[in-house]
Amino acid sequence: MTFDSRAIARSMPRPARLGVLISGGGRTLCTIHDAIAQSKLDASIELVVASRPCRGVERARERGLPAVVEPGRIPRDRLADILKDAGVDLVALAGYLQLVEIPEGFEQRIVNIHPALLPRFGGPGFYGDRVHRAVLESGSKISGCTVHLCDEQYDHGPIILQRTCPVLPADTVDTLAARVFALEKQAYVSALQLLVGPGVGHKRRPACA
Repeated sequence: MTFDSRAIARSMPRPARLGVLISGGGRTLCTIHDAIAQSKLDASIELVVASRPCRGVERARERGLPAVVEPGRIPRDRLADILKDAGVDLVALAGYLQLVEIPEGFEQRIVNIHPALLPRFGGPGFYGDRVHRAVLESGSKISGCTVHLCDEQYDHGPIILQRTCPVLPADTVDTLAARVFALEKQAYVSALQLLVGPGVGHKRRPACA
């Protein structure tokens, strides 16, 4: 499957209405929301969906964002209803650990960021510290992150962009994860802006810790 980011952007309402799916602390959600507040992303967050109760739900509500918990994998029809009821145009997976069943009308409208370079370090079980541990154990000298459109396989679909960083001899899982996350914060906003097109974001409340 190929994609044309300009064609997606031309079809996207502005500001784009985002749905953000999370499973954990919500750091990437905060990154996206901060970019909107700083007029770096022409979008609004209309809904946050979590696969379990988590710190990310609290962070969303602290920022005045509507957040709901939908445990486990969401059936296709149920996800369609959730997104359409919120008026969502584009979905951003932000540390979401469930496989997404893509609803009709959301093909090439669901985006994921992965904390390694795909396709080598991806697939079922490659999430969190497991990804960075696999990179270190492989002896790779380079890591990074990948933003891609989703299909119905884990960590699979057309790549929008990648960013790279060195793997240092003294790296631990934690130090490599921190270096990659710094890249993720820039890469996800850049990729989303490619898909929503140029414009000026709406001001929102600033970052939380």
